Amino acid sequence: MGLITNKEIQDDCILGIWEINEDYDTLSSMVNLESKEIVRLEGFLNYNRKLEFLSVRVLLQLMISKNARIIYNSTKKPFLKDSSYHISISHSFKYTSILLSKGMNVGIDLEYMSHRISKIAHKFIHPDELITEDPDLIRYHLYVHWCAKETLYKICDKNMLNFKNNLIIKPFELQNQGEIKGIVHTGLKHEEFDMLYYKTNNYVLVLCCKKIEK
Repeated sequence: MGLITNKEIQDDCILGIWEINEDYDTLSSMVNLESKEIVRLEGFLNYNRKLEFLSVRVLLQLMISKNARIIYNSTKKPFLKDSSYHISISHSFKYTSILLSKGMNVGIDLEYMSHRISKIAHKFIHPDELITEDPDLIRYHLYVHWCAKETLYKICDKNMLNFKNNLIIKPFELQNQGEIKGIVHTGLKHEEFDMLYYKTNNYVLVLCCKKIEK
């Protein structure tokens, strides 16, 4: 399948999604890697992790440039080497996703709904958050909350946030796609974020593009 999405979803915010159906040799032939990237790739022992690494680079080069290079800070947050875009990356099972913006902070999370997430809901659902009682929708509703909190965690630079106590998703009507609001609340910070969520082929994707405060 390869490229599924490469589009501007709002002003100055580009979403790319890739479905991994290629093998290692095919993906590696589609991307131009520097020596440091090759060393990093060869260091992965897991075959699927290698495919994820390659698919991210293939997708990024299709979205902006064959010269685009990803680097990481000490908390493994990704950046572009030339600082041309802010970037957030997520992958799960067969899908890889990238969110880019030149002038906004970005966060994205993608999850394949494979687990009985209700077993760990008590670890990340705040008492003020409302989850549907419909047994056919509970798993999906919980995954939207989880992905939204992962998105907030990323956009806030993984700043020692507790998913249950510091990240709150306001009640919303569950649909196949829509808008949700999240709150980051700590002793030093109280900020609200607008996010978009989508459901497709048993995947949940949540993303956020927020203007950088100067």
